[in-house]
Amino acid sequence: MKIAIMGAMPEEIEPLLERMDSYEKVEYAKNSYYLAKYHELELVIAYSKIGKVFAALTASTMIEKFGAQKLLFSGVAGAINPALKIGDLIVATRLCQHDLDITAFGHPYGYVPEGSVFVESDATLRQIAKDVAKDAGITLREGIIATGDQFVADPDRKAWIAETFDADALEMEGASVAVVCDSLEVPFFVLRAISDSADMDAGFDFDTFLENSAKVSADFIIAMLDRLLR
Repeated sequence: MKIAIMGAMPEEIEPLLERMDSYEKVEYAKNSYYLAKYHELELVIAYSKIGKVFAALTASTMIEKFGAQKLLFSGVAGAINPALKIGDLIVATRLCQHDLDITAFGHPYGYVPEGSVFVESDATLRQIAKDVAKDAGITLREGIIATGDQFVADPDRKAWIAETFDADALEMEGASVAVVCDSLEVPFFVLRAISDSADMDAGFDFDTFLENSAKVSADFIIAMLDRLLR
C-alpha cells in the first residue's frame, strides 16, 4: 500500500521526514516529493505550498504519478466555532469551498454543476484517528472545514461562513484535496491543529505554534500509520 502524506508548508512535513526509515527526494512539476519507507509502508510525502490550486496539483500528482492509494493531510486552521481553542485537533467530516460563488445562476454557495457543496472524508480513516486519540488520551474533535483562497480575518466574514456552511474551522487547502481524492476514488483524511481562535492571546507566536503543532500532528499521523500496518 502506498500512502500520501501532505501538508501545505515545509514545517508541516519536516517532523514526519525525521521519522522515516529512509527517503529520496524527487523534483516534479516545480515541487519536491519525498518517496519514503516506514516499516512495510511506502509513502510519498510533500508540502503543496499555500492555496487551493497548489494543493489540488500536489494531491493529483501524488495519486496519478506516484500511485498513492490513500491520502492523509495534516496542517493548521483557524477556528470559527467558539468551542475550538488554540491547539485543539479537529478532523474534517466534510469540507467545502467558502469562496466558490455562482449564486447569480441560482446555485447555493460552494456549489458548481455536477459537483456538490460538501465532500465527505473517509469514515474508516476517521475511525482510526479516533482510536489513536483514545489510546493517547487526546481530545479529537470532528467538524466541517471550510476552504478558500483567502486568509479570513474579518469577523463578519467568519460569521457568514460559519452560518452558511455550518463550518467549524477555516483553512486554504483541504476542500481542493477532497475534490481531487473524491474524483479519483482515493480515501482521504484531513487533520488540522487550531492556530487561532476568537479568544486568542495578543502575544501569540504563530511560528512557535507551527513548529510545536507540526510535531504533535506528526506523532498523530505516525500513530495512524502504525494502525494501518496492523
